[in-house]
Amino acid sequence: MILEIVILAMIAAFLGLRLYSVLGRRAEHEEEPVPTRFDRPDAAPMPRPKATTPETPRPDRELIGFSPAIERGLQAISAADRRFDLMGFLEGARGAYGMILEAFWRGDREELRSLCDDDVYAGFAAAIDAREAAGEKLENRLIRIEDITVHSAELVGRTARIAVRFVADIAAVTYDRDGHMIAGSLDDAVETRDVWTFSRNVDAAGPDWLLDETDEG
Repeated sequence: MILEIVILAMIAAFLGLRLYSVLGRRAEHEEEPVPTRFDRPDAAPMPRPKATTPETPRPDRELIGFSPAIERGLQAISAADRRFDLMGFLEGARGAYGMILEAFWRGDREELRSLCDDDVYAGFAAAIDAREAAGEKLENRLIRIEDITVHSAELVGRTARIAVRFVADIAAVTYDRDGHMIAGSLDDAVETRDVWTFSRNVDAAGPDWLLDETDEG
């Protein structure tokens, strides 16, 4: 009887030691701090799983909110040229508007040639020729661009065409060959509304757009 009690006690002690060793290691493991992205400010965000299906073109959210015709045109351009970025285009158009006007005012044919297509350049060059023949000089200033909006957009073959309406304040003065002011005033800016159309072959390697049509807006 005593022998049986001793054997049972030894078995219980053995099981107790085994249970303690397992639970003790688990408790120690659970107490170890687990680093998270919130513990380290410089930690990179969790990587997203890669898509297992081919990516399908989706309309950019910035192209939404226009009239149906403009939206269709912008989406067609975006689908044909995945590098197209509307906000980047509008910023470029804003810059081109000022550069082209200033080049025309000072008679810089070389810069106009680089920014316009043949037809628009020919119109600007003819106006500069007539101004120079009359001995007139312009002293115009683009005071500010009040508004810039997309007027129309289309994809014709592989050529993207986007018309932009500019609302701007311009101060204009014209001098004759003797330096006398014959028109305008630098003190009173006049609001102008222009619709300029820019075009680009979507297969072109470069990102440049050319002015290919001008109209009053």
